[in-house]
Amino acid sequence: MKTVAAQVITPEDLLKHWQGHRALTRRVIELFPEKDFFEFSIGGMRPFAKLADELLAIGVPALKGIVNREIQPYKEEADEKLIFKAQYLEKWDEATEEINKYWQELSVEDFSETFNLFGQYEFPVIQNVLYFIDNEVHHRGQGYVYLRALNIQPPFFWER
Repeated sequence: MKTVAAQVITPEDLLKHWQGHRALTRRVIELFPEKDFFEFSIGGMRPFAKLADELLAIGVPALKGIVNREIQPYKEEADEKLIFKAQYLEKWDEATEEINKYWQELSVEDFSETFNLFGQYEFPVIQNVLYFIDNEVHHRGQGYVYLRALNIQPPFFWER
């Protein structure tokens, strides 16, 4: 018998929250000039394309692992090397749909279950999902710094 922790937010609202962040990150990707998306960096931080690689390597693979109860190692390198910003936007949109698909396979009870994310982090599923969101917000913040350094106004963070 599974136990259910007290619920503060519904799974549907949590998905909406996450997808709101993803939509905002997508708009950040769109704002980057092509060359700067791949090359611009400050203080030794990775270019935004590399940060997007990380976000793409976490969202769907991690959620798929949770749903299928399959622990796969973290793999940042994509099977296909993306060389244009448009490819990133396409992959981002594909990932959005996959997240929606896998999300429907989670039950409320699943969020209380522990899962060893990438074989590295054993936490309840809800904590893993919050990590996905936190990590994206963190890296999007780096993107905001880059855009401002490039004299490009980033989108307002609350417009999710």
